Amino acid sequence: MIVPRIGKERGVSDEKEEVPPEVTKVLEAIAALSAIEDDVACTSAVSEVLRRWPDLGSELRQLREKRVNALRAEQRTWPEIAAIIGDVTPERAQQISKGLSGATRKKAAAKKAAEAQPKE
Repeated sequence: MIVPRIGKERGVSDEKEEVPPEVTKVLEAIAALSAIEDDVACTSAVSEVLRRWPDLGSELRQLREKRVNALRAEQRTWPEIAAIIGDVTPERAQQISKGLSGATRKKAAAKKAAEAQPKE
């Protein structure tokens, strides 16, 4: 299946690319939720997915981290891995390999800034 690619600005770009069937299944599942005609059933189903999403997102991040580290073990470079991930810099690919999410990086930066402040 060819689907529009979602860019960094969360808009749909003009690019089209092949996606793995597993990605297509996830997108089709979301479309199926949208197609539920009954408002009660749709609201309930979407709410259940959203309740589970934090755990699912965490599981997906851990899987990606594991596979990025496997790519490094295969002697792939950070630029190569960044290209495989898509829309990230090589530096971000390296952070992903260490399990650093956006929230984790922000907390670490805030802690570092607080530690740098002179103590009274």
